[in-house]
Amino acid sequence: MRYKKTASTVLEPDMTPMIDVVFQLIAFFMLVTNFEQTQADERVKLPSDQLARPPEAARDKVLVVNIGFNRNKQGEKTDPEAYIFEGDELIPVLDYGRRLLEEKRVAQALYGPEGNQEMTIEIRADSETPTGLIQELIKLSQENGFEKFSLRAKQLVK
Repeated sequence: MRYKKTASTVLEPDMTPMIDVVFQLIAFFMLVTNFEQTQADERVKLPSDQLARPPEAARDKVLVVNIGFNRNKQGEKTDPEAYIFEGDELIPVLDYGRRLLEEKRVAQALYGPEGNQEMTIEIRADSETPTGLIQELIKLSQENGFEKFSLRAKQLVK
């Protein structure tokens, strides 16, 4: 009896759908990554405190205000005046009232007539910023109808 020699019957899976799924997963995780630090500015050197702790629940209506100083590459102040950083724009703290008025209008357009009262202003101030300047910023914010505030600091770990 003679046997015919047949070709191998091992099936090789098509990897194309698996590669497509992997790329979709990568895109998904890139989109849902925590972007909380995107509003943080590296020019602001936060103070450290033992009582500092992360918020218990994530806030959804937040206006982040970064206050700091112009510094050179060595970290030394090049200007004694503190500024609010908005991208590449430097705004003196006491001149920020007009921006707060714009933010109030945006909050009311997005969240309704009481939207600015529901919004939290998160102040990220440099550790060398005078306290009186922070108080002036809070006063300006209250004059524009904002009522909720939070201050950021780094947690001091022993």
